[in-house]
Amino acid sequence: MDLGLHGRIALVTGASGGIGAATARLLAAEGADVVVAYHRGADAAEAVAADVRASGARAWCVALDMSDASDVQRAVADVASLTGGTLDVAVLNAGQNILTPLETLEPDEWDAVVRTNLSGTFYLLRAVRPLLRDGSAVVTVASVAANTGAPHHAHYAAAKAGIVNLTKSAARDLAPTIRVNCVSPGLTRTTMGEDTIAGSVGNPVAKLLAGRMAAPEEIARVIVFLASPAASFVYGATFDVNGGRDLR
Repeated sequence: MDLGLHGRIALVTGASGGIGAATARLLAAEGADVVVAYHRGADAAEAVAADVRASGARAWCVALDMSDASDVQRAVADVASLTGGTLDVAVLNAGQNILTPLETLEPDEWDAVVRTNLSGTFYLLRAVRPLLRDGSAVVTVASVAANTGAPHHAHYAAAKAGIVNLTKSAARDLAPTIRVNCVSPGLTRTTMGEDTIAGSVGNPVAKLLAGRMAAPEEIARVIVFLASPAASFVYGATFDVNGGRDLR
């Protein structure tokens, strides 16, 4: 199936590894040029960009700290300079978590996680809006924790729940020319996912109908679909890609 992404320009945040890297590679495989945005791991980001170029697409790397509104503005100006001032896709994937029980959760930890995940999504969505052409798509990334909460995840779950509702509000504000949707992943085999497993009480994988964690590519496929013209009638939706987490 041709998703209609040939020649489109996409920005992917948190693209130096995990879901972001898988999304960047899959967008390129579908013919899109990709801005690989990263906060840490410049070498890893360059490796992802090299993979994008090897598929025949153009790629650029841009450093971006989602938690800093001024740095978001600086990075988006860099993106505009690299791409000629336009984007067709923005995947707002970058995130942070600090596993901490509620009773010992400090205000600075709360602020850091909420600022990166929720405020950062707002900062970037606002900053890229002038670059998005008619027919563009924005995909935010939440989490299964937005629906259910999780032990040691109060700040993360609250921020991700905020992303779900920010997505719905942005979808109303930007329709019909720009579609905004959300993907809500479950446990995924990334550094953050492995840290979640290590810090969990019991076995969270046992709660999944799939019986296993997701590969990053399995989440990326849904993101890329929503970013593409193939999802042209999907507005303000949240797609739970969680291996049946809420059903067991």
